[in-house]
Amino acid sequence: MSLHSLMFGWEYPPRHLGGLGVACQGLVRGLLGHDVKISLVLPFATDGAEEGIDILYPQDKHIETIRVNSLLLPYDSPEEYAQRLHAIPREMSQIYGENLGHAVHVFTETSVEVTKHLNPDVVHAHDWMTYKAGVHSARYHDKPLVAHIHATELDRTHFHPDEWIYGRERWGFEHADHIIAVSNYTKGILTQHYGINPDKISVVHNGSSETQHVESAHQQEKTAARKKKNPMVLFLGRLAIQKGPLHFLEMASIVHKFDPDVQFVIAGDGHMLPSLMHQVVQMGLEDCIVFAGKVSAPEARKLYAQASCFVMPSLSEPFGLVALEAIAHGTPVILSKQSGASEVVGHAFKVDFWDTEKMADCVLTILRETPLASQLTSEAPRILRKLTWENQASHVLSIYRNLLHS
Repeated sequence: MSLHSLMFGWEYPPRHLGGLGVACQGLVRGLLGHDVKISLVLPFATDGAEEGIDILYPQDKHIETIRVNSLLLPYDSPEEYAQRLHAIPREMSQIYGENLGHAVHVFTETSVEVTKHLNPDVVHAHDWMTYKAGVHSARYHDKPLVAHIHATELDRTHFHPDEWIYGRERWGFEHADHIIAVSNYTKGILTQHYGINPDKISVVHNGSSETQHVESAHQQEKTAARKKKNPMVLFLGRLAIQKGPLHFLEMASIVHKFDPDVQFVIAGDGHMLPSLMHQVVQMGLEDCIVFAGKVSAPEARKLYAQASCFVMPSLSEPFGLVALEAIAHGTPVILSKQSGASEVVGHAFKVDFWDTEKMADCVLTILRETPLASQLTSEAPRILRKLTWENQASHVLSIYRNLLHS
């Protein structure tokens, strides 16, 4: 192995709540392809502490996985952590930390202690919960720290942040030797809202493990005919304000007035589900909108293949891996301009998340113009060939080497 990266993360498939775990796994595997040794530190809770969540960890060869007792979950807020803490016995809660801040402190101290025997060349921390562990570990080993930002607190809260989390993020950025942002959009947020020097930030777009799903010419004709007869518009993501499900409903209402035959599928889970279901009834759309709930990877692939178009109406999306998943299945995409994916997917309709009338017009155009829909997906193979995780990992490896030789 040429280099050794000590990596701190929140999640890793198959135990993951969003795109962070998928991106972490993709990057790890890409770095392994470049002969980089990875020691990956992840939060770990004892059996039963997190009901309904499978506790599974990486099986990739050459990854040394270190598990730290913690109740921390991706996208945690102080309130959500407190709710989870109340669900476990008192004596166990004292192990994990009495509040989110204490839990992060416990995770940090434990992580640093259990990795002191390692001899890494670089320390790499993913998102705010791991930054303190990354800073302390980098100091102990006297090695450079890379802070990887997949989503900021501003993204998650539509620029109404929890000030404590925002402060922890900013502290991590300031103490890192270098920062990796997943898009130019995110880099802009770091410079404008966190006061970070742009020279300290490199943009490395997320990669994709997807390959183009190729159909025969006959099958393509059958698929096109089916989509024309039974049009379906897809939303897939966490049901949180950041992802724009309310704007998806507003767009669906407009499309429904022009074409009542169009069906809309909302796939995903989240705290907004009850309010969204109530909103659908209030809007009189219960006959054309289906809530699919959280879907597995095979179920997601089927939905992409069945969809006439995919809409990502995020209010603030650092990247948006779902966009690459959609185009890999030959599905035209409509992307929020406030997203990183819009920087790399050239053949797509791009709209401001708030412009639901234009969003609806784009949907109707795709449903009406079959040649245009095909043209929108024609660029997919080139994008997917370029954005492999091995290619993107090579950029990260270059950052490692520059830090070590600077």
